[in-house]
Amino acid sequence: MDEDELVVRLSQIEQLAAFRGDVHVPLSAVEAVTVEDDPYSALRGLRAPGTGVPGMCAYGVRLLTGGRPDFAALHGRGPGLRVELGDGAPFGRLLITVDDPAATLAAVRGRVTKARAV
Repeated sequence: MDEDELVVRLSQIEQLAAFRGDVHVPLSAVEAVTVEDDPYSALRGLRAPGTGVPGMCAYGVRLLTGGRPDFAALHGRGPGLRVELGDGAPFGRLLITVDDPAATLAAVRGRVTKARAV
């Protein structure tokens, strides 16, 4: 997280797979953050553009989600985070894998709460 943004930092390989650079979302747009035991089951819409292998990786923008597009940066078979976004965000939802989902969840929730208190 940067000062007032949640940033999904992608490696160069992930950027190639996602067909885009890092994703920046205002903390004020974060509505909910949860751990997804199977983040692939939470994918919605069609990947366009992006790269994916079912159950192994999903990178890129997801269109036809019923609202704003989603963004996915998933790899491996472990849990991930689902971030629901509101107004002011370029996406409706983020699905990402991180090294420590529980710690990242707590950190994001803490920063969102702090940002809303200001």
